[in-house]
Amino acid sequence: MKRLAFKGWGVAAWLTSLVLMAAAPALATPPPAAGADGLTPDQLYLEADTVSRDDEKGLTVARGKVQARYQERTLTADEVTFEAATRIIRAKGNVRIINPDRTAQFADELVLDQNLSVGAAAGFAARSEGQVKIAAASAVRRSETLNELNRAIYTPCEICAKSGEPKDPSWSIQAERITQDRKRQVVSYRNAVIRVRGAPVFWMPVFWHADPQAERSSGFLTPDIKTSGRRGLSYEQPYVFVLSPSADLTLSPQINSRVLPFLNGHYRQRFRTGAIDVRGGFTYDRDFDGDGNAFGDPTARSYILASGAFALTPEWRWGFSAERTSDNLLFEKYDVGEVYVARGPFVPDDRRLISQVYATRQTARSWVSAGAFSIQGLRPEDDDRTFPQVGPFIESRFEPITDLYGGRVRVRASAVALTRDAAPASPAGTPGLDSRRVTFESDWRRTSTSLGGLRISAFGNLRMDGYNLGDVDGVAGRNVSQGRSLATAGADVSLPMARRTSNALVVIEPTAQFVASAGAALISVGRTPAGAPIYLNEDSATVVFDETSLFRLNQFPGYDLTEDGLRMNLAARTSILWDSGRSAHLVLGRSFRSNESEVFSTTSGLSRKASDWIVAVEAEPLTGVSFFARSRLDGEDLSVRRAEAGANVSVRRGSGYFRYLKEETGPGSGRRENADLGGEVFFNERWGVSFYGNHDIAASAWVIRDIGLVYRDDCTRLDIIYRQEDLQVGRLGSSTSINLRLTLATLGGPLATR
Repeated sequence: MKRLAFKGWGVAAWLTSLVLMAAAPALATPPPAAGADGLTPDQLYLEADTVSRDDEKGLTVARGKVQARYQERTLTADEVTFEAATRIIRAKGNVRIINPDRTAQFADELVLDQNLSVGAAAGFAARSEGQVKIAAASAVRRSETLNELNRAIYTPCEICAKSGEPKDPSWSIQAERITQDRKRQVVSYRNAVIRVRGAPVFWMPVFWHADPQAERSSGFLTPDIKTSGRRGLSYEQPYVFVLSPSADLTLSPQINSRVLPFLNGHYRQRFRTGAIDVRGGFTYDRDFDGDGNAFGDPTARSYILASGAFALTPEWRWGFSAERTSDNLLFEKYDVGEVYVARGPFVPDDRRLISQVYATRQTARSWVSAGAFSIQGLRPEDDDRTFPQVGPFIESRFEPITDLYGGRVRVRASAVALTRDAAPASPAGTPGLDSRRVTFESDWRRTSTSLGGLRISAFGNLRMDGYNLGDVDGVAGRNVSQGRSLATAGADVSLPMARRTSNALVVIEPTAQFVASAGAALISVGRTPAGAPIYLNEDSATVVFDETSLFRLNQFPGYDLTEDGLRMNLAARTSILWDSGRSAHLVLGRSFRSNESEVFSTTSGLSRKASDWIVAVEAEPLTGVSFFARSRLDGEDLSVRRAEAGANVSVRRGSGYFRYLKEETGPGSGRRENADLGGEVFFNERWGVSFYGNHDIAASAWVIRDIGLVYRDDCTRLDIIYRQEDLQVGRLGSSTSINLRLTLATLGGPLATR
């Protein structure tokens, strides 16, 4: 076998002219760097059993296990012929070209230009990125970006069984002609027949989809097909328009059999300094109930969910969100998903929308943010006039001194203004309470560790608040100003202890916190009919006492309510870390105070001198299996006051999760208790079931139940999901629906996984 490597003209002028696009460089030019294959851009490597040359006919022929490498492309064949006059390469027998991107083309016979890029082939086949396979009776490669295939078939599915025997792909597209335009990033078909397991199921005279090798391209996405008692048969077909390398628009018209169509749109664009994301929907129709019965006059119904975030400088950022809807039940009626998610630093509750604008500045030693927001409530009991308009809302932190008596100093300042149109649970026309607060706070902390491992962290905190209240007691124009100060000092003490066993590391860490606070005063805004004081509480409506908040200096999450007096918080933390990767963690804790507190609710677990017990457990007993449980037990009878538990499982045959929550919601409100679970289990490599359920245990009713049949293979996923919704919201009663979700690899995106 001959192996030849040539450069320049010299003896091999006849061979290098086969592929070189320009004459050899001047002798003074430095030699180019070698590529990944060890060849410079103007070098060709040829390997064959025999090489012959006919000067009269201008032919050069290489036969027998021919391999040629040029510009990181590799051509192999049984025979390769070069015509000097036309500079054409002809390859015959087991022809294969491996491209720099590792894609490959195969043919019985191939004709190429001198750059191995333009030509024609008979008995052509190709395998490209994403396991896409194309075969054709003949193919013409007109340029680097345009390929035409005649009597061709396209599939991303496997065409060989594990035994090596050929098999029909799960699905394929057969066409009279297939054109791949990489410049336009589209694959088009003429007289296309879609086949499933080799059987024809659908014919289209013209069909196209995005080029699977394109990173972004316009085209259809996976449709959503559903039948429900509210809208009847529903078909939603998204189509994405790639407007530029940094912008796209997706339009998703939803066609319904019982109600008029609903158009969804999603616009995204990236800029040099940030990005925006805008979703919206619109229809002009009458309202309808849970059974699809229309009522009222037709009107425009719409929503917008928009956000943006930008960098002004390396330190400064700003952003916004805009969330509004014309109907409280619009998202449920038209199955609009991913609504109640964070689109900025201010996060709304479930079934509430928030519009905001904000700016932040962060350096190594400081942070400041300023913003404003408003809320739209979608719950039946919500009255938007009682929600405050918040703004400005300013928070800042700064570390002016790196070392003060061996500790670090932090300074905080914040300010907020809230304005209401109406007072909740009051006669119509009663003005709502307006409040404005300014806070200055500084703290100092020093941590030291003894030779025996005892860790002591001493701290001190000084805080001053100023309040101005408007329309107090529902009286327009009645303003009150109040101020207060709070001083806190204390120490955290812990002693971590570790012991090594034969196969695990055991760590036990008892921790104690001692706190003394003085000077706190609650801000009074009126009295109840019974004469009890009413304290301002705009930012501490919910208090969650668990292992994450046990050592907070103030158990209230906001500023309006504060703790004072003497307090002692105790906890024991234990961890076991096995060498095999298994782990277990346990936290047991409790809080003690010098006096009972009337500020904490009786359901918080903190109103008595001795708090409820805190217990938290996390464990990963097996690979892919983990669970957690946290509970608050009554300090006197150890009854469960709050419990939360969950588990996650991910194994070869499926995955799933479980969540459980039980808590007392307040005097006269009873309790909240629900369970949430979901996952999928496969009986074999192809077939499985999916499930999801949300059960309101306190009401003894299921909120949502899903059960689905799943089929999947290397290039297809089909989900048929039955859903039962028992949730009663306004005019929307219980409903049932069947959702068909078909995902084909390379058509509309990658295979979906739940």
